[in-house]
Formats: sequence, structure tokens, C-alpha cells
Amino acid sequence: MIWLQMFWEFFKAGLFAVGGGLATLPFLYDISQRTGWFTAEDIANMIAISESTPGPLGVNMATYAGFQALGIPGGIYTTLSLTAPALIVISIVYAVLKKFKESDAMARIFYGLRPASTALIAAAGLGVAKISLLNLPLFSSTGSLMSLFRWPSLILAVIIYVGLVKFRWHPVIYIAISAVAGVVLGL
Repeated sequence: MIWLQMFWEFFKAGLFAVGGGLATLPFLYDISQRTGWFTAEDIANMIAISESTPGPLGVNMATYAGFQALGIPGGIYTTLSLTAPALIVISIVYAVLKKFKESDAMARIFYGLRPASTALIAAAGLGVAKISLLNLPLFSSTGSLMSLFRWPSLILAVIIYVGLVKFRWHPVIYIAISAVAGVVLGL
């Protein structure tokens, strides 16, 4: 019975936790309170481990939760339970799109989605740039243009950008350089 209940709980989480892995957290807290399969402390451990391992956060947390409750088979089972709704929805979307792949209307829809996705990515990038490169609280208190920028971060961003354009090394190298610079410069 626990296997069927576990499937249903994680299937619901996968179906309704729209917005990424952190959207899975309310479902995990609810599952924890109702079933006792894992504790709030276990959820804190899930987050820590899931954040530090490769893969999607929600999937990692489901795997950990299943492992906590039912061992290795439970980890595999909850992972499949959480991802099943996405596989079903994507299969349905694929079937619909395949049917209309030669449609001019469908081509126009996808053409129209490109600027929207570009804008969403640009907005996220600008948001990150604002947080990491600008010091708005200091600027608003001092009014000095020099206090507007986080100079070490800005210099590092320019160096990384020039490196990307000129050398085209693997992105992991730039991430490692940035991590070292963050530790050394206290960014």
C-alpha cells in the first residue's frame, strides 16, 4: 500500500509543482506531515544534498525522500513517480505538435515565442547583473557614482567576458576562475 501511496504523492508533486525544484518543497512538507516518511530535518538535508549534486533539484529531492522511506528501490520509484507527469505531458504535446508540424500557424507561433523567450532570458540576466554588479543601497546613501558599481565584480565580469570571446574555453574553466576569485577577493 505504501508503494501506491508514495507513487500518488510524488506524481501529484510532479504534476503541480510548476516553477522548478523549489516548488516541490511545499509538497514535500505536506507529505512529511501527513505520512511521517521523513522529517523536517530530513527535508533540510534533502535540500542541502540536492543543491550540491548534479541534476534537477526537485528530482534529487524526490530521490532522497524515496531513499529515506524505502531505500534504493524507493529512491528509483519516487524519481519515476515525480517525472512521470512531465513525460506524459511532453508526449501529448509532441503528438499534437507532430500533427501540425507543417502548419504555417504553428511556425508563426514558434516564431512569436522566440522574442518572448529571449526577453525572459534577458530579464533574468539583467536581474543577476543588477544584483552582482551594482551596489544600489550604497549608491542611494552616498549619491556617489563611484559607489554605484561593485568594482571587483565588474572587473571580473569584464575579464570573463573577454576570455569567453577571445579564448572560447569551456565554461567550467570560467566558473572555476570565478569561484577562486570570489574566495580570494571576498566577493
